Amino acid sequence: MTLIEESRTELDRTRFFIDGEWVAPQGSELHTAIEAHTEEAFGVASLGTEADMDAAVRAARRALDEGPWGRTTAAERADVMDRFAAALSARADATSTLVTRENGMPITLSNAFNGAAPAGLLQMYAQIARQTEFESVRPSMSGATIVRREPVGVVAAITPWNYPQVLAMMKIAPALAAGCTIVLKPSPETALDTYVFADAAQEAGLPPGVLNIVLAGREAGAALVRHPLVDKVAFTGSTAAGRAIGAECGGLIRRMTLELGGKSAAIVLDDADMDTFLANLDGASFMNNGQTCTTQSRILAPRSRYAEVTDALADYCRNLVVGNPLEESTTLGPMASETHLKRVQGYIDIGKASGARLITGGGRPAGLDRGWFVEPTVFADVDNDDQLAREEVFGPVYAVMPYDSEEDAIRIANDSEYGLGGSVFTADEGRGIEVARRIRTGTIGVNYYQLDLGAPFGGMKNSGVGRELGPEALNAYLEYKSVFVSADQLG
Repeated sequence: MTLIEESRTELDRTRFFIDGEWVAPQGSELHTAIEAHTEEAFGVASLGTEADMDAAVRAARRALDEGPWGRTTAAERADVMDRFAAALSARADATSTLVTRENGMPITLSNAFNGAAPAGLLQMYAQIARQTEFESVRPSMSGATIVRREPVGVVAAITPWNYPQVLAMMKIAPALAAGCTIVLKPSPETALDTYVFADAAQEAGLPPGVLNIVLAGREAGAALVRHPLVDKVAFTGSTAAGRAIGAECGGLIRRMTLELGGKSAAIVLDDADMDTFLANLDGASFMNNGQTCTTQSRILAPRSRYAEVTDALADYCRNLVVGNPLEESTTLGPMASETHLKRVQGYIDIGKASGARLITGGGRPAGLDRGWFVEPTVFADVDNDDQLAREEVFGPVYAVMPYDSEEDAIRIANDSEYGLGGSVFTADEGRGIEVARRIRTGTIGVNYYQLDLGAPFGGMKNSGVGRELGPEALNAYLEYKSVFVSADQLG
């Protein structure tokens, strides 16, 4: 028997969700889901082709142009979204566990981001939809103008493996609130969990074609991006892939939102409280095993406290509980795949060869012979021009760099191609806010870093284009139309 035949389970997803139905794939390629902490197969999923993507896009277009969704009111859409949220909440525990098995995310974090957050986002955008004025009339020099906010159309949502549920819903929820229809292409590395959306959507009564889900690799994903019936692309992933998508969308004059990579800095100012710094490292730098786009992997420390910071960081790493991500006591799980583990290990080798000082980690954790585990690793004396400081590792590998003054710290933090996250640690919050204002990054925290689902999220420079989350995200899924009429319409 082949690995795929041996791994078939009740979790298998060998059909796609298109036009409200489970349909057979038009190709024959299958993907085997491998559990991150055991390296054992536990499910099978079909991979889509360009023909599957075409079917999904055409279903989304029909749902928008011919189906009931294109004629719904904001209140009607909000009611469906609330039912969708309830259906996801009923599945939250099982979904969280499934994602943890897929990508190694610690279960406590998975409960929040894959269990609770998707339903919360649907409820939030349902409320935003109810409160948004989608049409208004204003006076003009010639009479009046009706200003309409209409759905942008068919949305191609392409999502990664690190936070599969919440990152998908960061696109689905505002798109639904705006009245768009969606084709979702999740990553093969998390091949099974995203279809939970389909199960919940059916239960909630989402009309056929409004949400379509096709698992696929790069070629079919590229076909989705360039499909002539797609109006907008919403992508989260690597900067390299984002460049390609941006170039394609630019040529097609197509709307896009790109949330890409990062190489963020955590600045420890000279008056920082070390206990506060250590207590907030989990959210700033170690969340999801370092497999987070906002990971602050450049730690900037004043020379006067450099040894103190490096020693404290090393102790913090040594005290992390590395192991089975399904156990609530675990604080650091495995990498998501064997391929990704090799990538992270490659960067560790680069750090060792660069002349930087390895102060902890660098190998495989003792006693963990199976699973894609790597020790949390800290290098000191890293130069900001080093590869380890310039490129996104996407794992628990950190570079500590000294600075001479506050101005020097700001310069180093801004000397990056990226600008997605960041943090400033200081005993003086006002001082921290002033430093934060000078860092060119889309998000930054003072004495902690924790994503606010009600505030805009996105990056500057090579970290992306546009914003997700908050009421602001709704605009990314709307087009404005001005209808010139007589003054009689002013009422």
